Amino acid sequence: MPMSKILVTGGAGYIGSHTCVELLQAGHAVVVLDNLINSSSVALERVRSLVPGAQLGFHRIDLCDAQAVEQVFAVEQPNAVLHFAGLKAVGESVTIPLRYYRTNVFGTQVLLEIMQRHNCKRLVFSSSATVYGNPERVPLTESSPLSATNPYGRSKLFIEDMCRDVAISESGWSIILLRYFNPVGAHRSGLIGEDPAGIPNNLSPYLLQVASGKRESLTVFGNDYPTPDGTGVRDYIHVVDLAQGHLAALSKLSAVNGCCAVNLGTGTGTSVLQMVAALSRVVGRPLAHRFAARRPGDIATCYADPTHAATFLGWRAHLDLDAMCADGWRWQQQNPNGYRTA
Repeated sequence: MPMSKILVTGGAGYIGSHTCVELLQAGHAVVVLDNLINSSSVALERVRSLVPGAQLGFHRIDLCDAQAVEQVFAVEQPNAVLHFAGLKAVGESVTIPLRYYRTNVFGTQVLLEIMQRHNCKRLVFSSSATVYGNPERVPLTESSPLSATNPYGRSKLFIEDMCRDVAISESGWSIILLRYFNPVGAHRSGLIGEDPAGIPNNLSPYLLQVASGKRESLTVFGNDYPTPDGTGVRDYIHVVDLAQGHLAALSKLSAVNGCCAVNLGTGTGTSVLQMVAALSRVVGRPLAHRFAARRPGDIATCYADPTHAATFLGWRAHLDLDAMCADGWRWQQQNPNGYRTA
């Protein structure tokens, strides 16, 4: 695919920054739009150091600021958009749903309207496996029933509907909705990784903080699920594999007339205790954990059927659980306080 100028919303975040590296290494020019509310400009400095001489621009802008976003499009004239920007904590979304709907849904509406005005109709959207709600059966395919059990998941579902409606209403749109499963790990350099503010919401960064001594132990919510060891099973995917999935999707946009969805996962379910054991092996010692009652809304098992990604995008995950843990641990050791270390 010839070099394009790609606008990456939320490009300073965890998945966005790793995707910027892949885009730049593939020869694309990249323009990042990010308000840095839950990310850091240090990540972009690190991205530049990983791909010296590459074209990486940055605008500190909130996606809900239509006038500022309009100006970015007028100046930069991107060929396509990779849309990561948004709030992403399930628990927090229950507490402050209106903020999630404004940031995620209204922010995307602003983006689509401006893309429409500038005739930039090529979009890869960062969706989520949460759009499948509480699945009746696994593995999940792209045609599995859609629902949502929290405002975060609902915001992703609303955005998917918005994208489908826009693509139906007007010809020329090429939109791929990428439904991620559970991103973990970090770039193998240890320079960029996941940097949660406050107490991590997800298993892997929390467990890495236990390994580094920052937290005393991991609380495992539920050990009585109908799974092999009683703990919840998820599809963990290395963030670099995920980033490469975006590159594959970008190269396939020209084959899309309208809007379609693709799962990005490994197709393998890993339990909480299996993740604890894998990271314990990498760290070289047992990691403290204790059991507590299930949390309301948590589901027993969720993993992808990645067949469509393989056949349509020509993409599959290559990095295994040990690589996810080793790369995550390297990031944690080199950046004990995340980007604030810098």
